[in-house]
Amino acid sequence: MSDIFKYSTHTAIISDLHLTEEEPVNTKYPLWKKYKTKQFFFDDILADFLKHIEERALGQSVELILNGDIFDFDSVVSIPHEPTFRVSWLEKKRGLEPKSDKAKYKIRKILKDHQEFVQALGSFIKRGNKVIFVIGNHDLELHFPDVQAEIREQLKLLPRDQEKVRFVEWFYISNQDTLVEHGNQYDPYCQCEDPVNPFVKGYNNIYLKLPFGNIACRYIMNGLGFFNPHTDNNYIMTMKDYVVIFLRYMARAQPLLVLTWFGGAVLTLQRTVQDRIAAPLRNAFTIEDRIQKMAEKANAEPRMIREMKELIVPPASSNPILIARELWLDRAFLIILALVIIFYIFTALKAAFGISLFWSFLPATLFLPFFLFYSRSVMSMVSSYKEPDDRILAMTAVITKVKRVIYGHTHHTRHEIIGAVEHLNSGTWSPAFEDIEYKKPIEQRNFIWISPHEASKEAGRRAELLKFEKNIKPRSDVTQA
Repeated sequence: MSDIFKYSTHTAIISDLHLTEEEPVNTKYPLWKKYKTKQFFFDDILADFLKHIEERALGQSVELILNGDIFDFDSVVSIPHEPTFRVSWLEKKRGLEPKSDKAKYKIRKILKDHQEFVQALGSFIKRGNKVIFVIGNHDLELHFPDVQAEIREQLKLLPRDQEKVRFVEWFYISNQDTLVEHGNQYDPYCQCEDPVNPFVKGYNNIYLKLPFGNIACRYIMNGLGFFNPHTDNNYIMTMKDYVVIFLRYMARAQPLLVLTWFGGAVLTLQRTVQDRIAAPLRNAFTIEDRIQKMAEKANAEPRMIREMKELIVPPASSNPILIARELWLDRAFLIILALVIIFYIFTALKAAFGISLFWSFLPATLFLPFFLFYSRSVMSMVSSYKEPDDRILAMTAVITKVKRVIYGHTHHTRHEIIGAVEHLNSGTWSPAFEDIEYKKPIEQRNFIWISPHEASKEAGRRAELLKFEKNIKPRSDVTQA
């Protein structure tokens, strides 16, 4: 294992690019998956960003850490024209399963649609810089060796430059002073249940066990193209908000939207439970070698892998009732049950006394206030788990012996001191908007820059949260905490 990653003077960190395939513009319904259209691609900005961080380093090499969700495998729904593998009817509608050959096709599709970034990143590496991919929840398929090999091949690196690219399964320690991880391991909706053993053995194949949030993205969000998955409050709303948005934007395009949601929700619940039951693919004779290799790539010690694993929260999939409530299936089944009971009661009354079925609308109307009261009492917990727990922040810093912890995942920038730990989050570069019409963008294109204390001549490095604006010198959004 090369030791060129052990020490770094200048480090740049970005996360949550969510690069995915290009979606052609829907001329009839322009808001349909608009976040995937070419107008929101930023490959040219990324190319300029790579040049800029080299300039900041004043000729010294740069360590670029791509901190998770760089690629969005969940949003890829295209399939090859002549597939060499079996494609089910569900895969044709919602995207290919997380298997090695299918994931390899998806990364090829993503890289093909982002050639400018691929070429810029390859040139960046050839100029003596190094790149670390930290796996997040939306690019879990980077666990497949074939996918990693495909990325290396697309970068067109010379043999001597191959070792300058590294893929780490979970976290990375930069220069012995900074822990970098995506942060999804502490979110029960999005965590990889076992990053040491992420694969499951299926029928005559091996596949990746996905978290609940990613399954929902594939089976639900890929069918609800008017919702932008990069912003939680774009799809987590009250019933009133759903009705208003449906009537205003979706009624003509997707009149059967409720059925699309219901089918996707049922499939999500079924797949989540199925994956939860499936045992990870383990090999008792190679587990220590696996942990040792993970530790070496992360600049860590094997014990750190084991101790960090103890901090992973229980997955949401361990509570099917919670999953059903998040999917609104509890409310759907409550309505169905109430209507079925009312129908059978009044069918019996009609047969016995000749009462018209028209009167069944009376109990249905009386049931509505109770249903609305229950619906408003159920709150989604998705957003509440996004931000890291202060206790976990402190413990990860102690375990890895660092003074600084950097996350992604939340899509919100952050720079503060929590206890004795400096915590930063670079936010997102994805096309995230607060509204369905793409008129209120969420602040994007921030990055973290770690460099020596030049002005004060202090020992060690300092971290800054900066905003990159194309052709404009970046300004500091947050001063050093």
